[in-house]
Amino acid sequence: MRNMLFRFGVSLSLLSLLLFKSESAVSSIDLGSEWLKVAVVNLKPGQIPITIAINEMSKRKSPALVAFQSETRLLAEEAAGIVARYPDKVFSNLRDMVGKPYRDVKRFADAMYLPFDVVEDFRGAAMIRVSDDVSYSVEELLGMILKYAANLAEFHSKTMVKDMVISVPPYFGQAERKGLMTAAELAGINVISLINEHSGAALQYGIDKDFSNGSRHVIFYDMGSSSTYAALVYFSAYNAKEFGKTVSANQFQVKDVRWDSGLGGQNMELRLVEYFADEFNKQVGNGVDVRKYPKAMAKLKKQVKRTKEILSANTAAPISVESLHDDRDFRSTITREKFEELCGDLWDKSLMPVKEVLKHSGLQADDIYAVELIGGATRVPKLQVKLLEYFGRKDLDKHLDADEATVLGAALHAANLSDGIKLNRKLGMVDGSSYSFFMELDGPDLSKDGDTRLLLVPRMKKLPSKIFKSFNRSKDFELLLAYDNEGLLPPGLSSPVFAQFAVSGLTDAANKYSSRNLSSPIKTNLHFSLTRSGILSLDLAEAAFQVTEWIEVPKRNLTVENSTIASSNVSVDLDAENTSEQNSNSLESDGGISNASNSTTEPNTVDLGTEKKLKKMTFRIPLKIVEKTMGPGIPLSKESLLNAKSKLEALDKKDAERRRTAELKNNLEEYIYATKEKFETSEDFERISSNDERQSGIKKLDEVQEWLYTDGEDATATEFQERLNLLKAATDPIFFRFKELTARPEAVKFARRYLTELQQTIRGWEDKPWLPKVKVEELSINIDKFKTWLDEKEAEQQKMSGFSMPVFTSKEVYEKVTGVQNKADSIKKIPKPKPKTEKPINNAETEKDTSGDEKPAEESDSSKNEEDKVEPEMHEEL
Repeated sequence: MRNMLFRFGVSLSLLSLLLFKSESAVSSIDLGSEWLKVAVVNLKPGQIPITIAINEMSKRKSPALVAFQSETRLLAEEAAGIVARYPDKVFSNLRDMVGKPYRDVKRFADAMYLPFDVVEDFRGAAMIRVSDDVSYSVEELLGMILKYAANLAEFHSKTMVKDMVISVPPYFGQAERKGLMTAAELAGINVISLINEHSGAALQYGIDKDFSNGSRHVIFYDMGSSSTYAALVYFSAYNAKEFGKTVSANQFQVKDVRWDSGLGGQNMELRLVEYFADEFNKQVGNGVDVRKYPKAMAKLKKQVKRTKEILSANTAAPISVESLHDDRDFRSTITREKFEELCGDLWDKSLMPVKEVLKHSGLQADDIYAVELIGGATRVPKLQVKLLEYFGRKDLDKHLDADEATVLGAALHAANLSDGIKLNRKLGMVDGSSYSFFMELDGPDLSKDGDTRLLLVPRMKKLPSKIFKSFNRSKDFELLLAYDNEGLLPPGLSSPVFAQFAVSGLTDAANKYSSRNLSSPIKTNLHFSLTRSGILSLDLAEAAFQVTEWIEVPKRNLTVENSTIASSNVSVDLDAENTSEQNSNSLESDGGISNASNSTTEPNTVDLGTEKKLKKMTFRIPLKIVEKTMGPGIPLSKESLLNAKSKLEALDKKDAERRRTAELKNNLEEYIYATKEKFETSEDFERISSNDERQSGIKKLDEVQEWLYTDGEDATATEFQERLNLLKAATDPIFFRFKELTARPEAVKFARRYLTELQQTIRGWEDKPWLPKVKVEELSINIDKFKTWLDEKEAEQQKMSGFSMPVFTSKEVYEKVTGVQNKADSIKKIPKPKPKTEKPINNAETEKDTSGDEKPAEESDSSKNEEDKVEPEMHEEL
């Protein structure tokens, strides 16, 4: 187990990221029923490794909403702004609808007072009708939300983001997980993995802790908007080898997880909605039922959410809804005690996931080291009291951010799975499958009994895993994949079967090989994979035949000399003619060469003939797999996917054009107001423009402003840009003179100060004789010319009217300063030459040189020989 955990260890660090060359960043998305959060792994050095991406309203979470109004698509905050006015056009809780049957989605929408026009598609899944001729599947709507999240990540990281990890609740089944992957594909996102929410929270919990001093069991209790679960996670440490050294590494394993997919914060809010709806109906009377009016219910639900949040921190809270229905305002108050009474049956239900986890694990409440709370609904005081009472504690553990723990942990997982990022601290992670699966064979010759049903994946089996199943079978068959426990099915499912396949080609293969000597029955091999995203798939089906046959093989050819030594049982009494003939035949069979001369090349070689041996051969033949899955879990066809992608791309382009149009319209409007204010109130503009010039500009501004609020209401981005360019062409000369009014004197002041300092520097160069005098003199001349030019231009400018174009500009001054500065720098960079050093004279060499001429030639030669002899010794010493 330790080796397995180490092999799948997650190399994580809060302190540093080792980044390799990567063209895109990675991020994570925590997709909830009501909200979504996005975290980004930053690639730039010096940044915090993992941060939350904020939205256009500078908020750390965004509403998971899609709206359509007047053929305009709105997402997140924009969609939230029209919920009260157009509740039937704003679509929420989409995560809870993906992969679900139509009837379950319809029931859920009615219970939550969601006035959607839900229709059934060809799969039996739900679609949302937004107009008479336009409908979208839940996958398409979810794809829009995920695309919005990806855009947030890219805007935050300032780079392309393609690889993402998306968190899912543990109760998501095969249809939900596949539907979410389809939505991500439509959004252009490469999902490197789905991660269970509790695993993300466990990563965030354990990354900065050391478990070498002791292991611990931790329960992560999450109550979100629509669901509740409790996960039991075991944290420990083990010794591992790293670079030849023994190091301590942390790890965690998810032992169990239990849930209630229909219990969440929305259930509490629904109790308040029903309570206040009854109160309003009593105030109005006349048999009015506010529940029948979608706009009124949308307003009431919005205020109830705020009231519940206030009750979490106060003992009482007010509620006020203006014009709730028929121009009637509604105001009331409620105490925390009354709220807890309304939700009385929910408190016991909230403990069921915890009780089931402990029951199936065999642990007691005292065995739990910590109970970490995540999810927004865990802030309700009564829920915390119930948990404290059950565990017998004074305080609960709140080390994690209830809203952001999951998305931050998922970002750590994304960083580990990315090729371009390496993190230092190690935390081994092993999560398991929330469901157990079995496979069942079906065919005309098969009976429904235990032999046709095989357990495929036990519950909490490690993710990812490869599964291999082999059985005796010689005829084509159908294969069913189903959830093993009918009492533990994903929400909304009535049948445990989630996939069906037809496997063919087996009968034909069996007929083909049946005439041969089969040494064992025909086997069918099935290869399955359970991905780290928790998705089970059938990858390969093959038929395996084992045939035993007698085959002729050549005996070993031995030379006459060696054969007598190798074996005393082999006779070599052969005449030369037979030997030559047999060798020739052997060459023909081996290489296709027939030549009589070859018989004389190896005169000692003999052919001992052939012999029969019994040989087993295994043949594996791939079988054809055709998926026959029915229901909401059917994957979209290629044609449907292409059609959906084209629709979403068209919407993206339309949204981009809409945003560009709104931006240019705002720019035009701001330019008009700012320019008119300056022309009419600023005294500085009177110095650089005539009254007629300003009035002419104001007149053009008024004309464009009138167009903006009449014909320009529905104008395009191009038209707004043209109007803005027209105004700038008329007013830019005035703004240019206004800018030069202050910029030019500052540039002149800077230039004169710089020239003065440079002249002082040149005087100091007199102590540096190595600097070329020609270049220094040339620089001095340039300085004098520059000063003369400034004096002349300033004198000319003083004679000119402020309404005229400037004689010279600040840009010209800075360009001339740069030219002089470059020449000065080229002189400064000339290095000081190194002083010349004379080589010291050796006295012995001096004597040798002076007396060398007087020595005989023989003596000189002998001296040379002695030097030659000494030289190797000197090299050795060196």
